Amino acid sequence: MKENKFAKFSDQELLDKRKNLKNLFVINAVLIGFLIGISIYGAIKNGFGFFTFFPLIFVFLLIKTKTDSNELESEIKSRDLK
Repeated sequence: MKENKFAKFSDQELLDKRKNLKNLFVINAVLIGFLIGISIYGAIKNGFGFFTFFPLIFVFLLIKTKTDSNELESEIKSRDLK
């Protein structure tokens, strides 16, 4: 089974990390929208090509951070923190 990387953190560190993740979600949402907009504009203007799909690679990487937040939330729930 995969080890939870947040198990080593103290309670206060977990709560601080959750607060930072909330800010990161807003930034990620703006970046994802911007990158998808660039891809759509590139597809309409120049057709499909490498630079149409290149920004979508970064979208995938930004979405991957969601798994970290799920692990963090599960660790906070397992410790009964609020």
